[in-house]
Amino acid sequence: MPLFEYACQSCDHQFELLVRGTETPECPSCHSPRLERRLSVFAAHNGGGSKSLADAPVGACGACGDPRGPGSCSLN
Repeated sequence: MPLFEYACQSCDHQFELLVRGTETPECPSCHSPRLERRLSVFAAHNGGGSKSLADAPVGACGACGDPRGPGSCSLN
């Protein structure tokens, strides 16, 4: 069941709605069926490849704060 974002063309109310099967969505404010489906932020595709955790920047060591990252200090 997809979650869609809509903008009502009658009253300009913006909302999200869980759409089930062949249900016809309507605005919760004015009950108009004249809706414009918007592209959800979560559904947007940026065209780039997915990044793995290996591409993430390394932070300081959690044990001592060594800026070279986890496993760099002698406290491990």
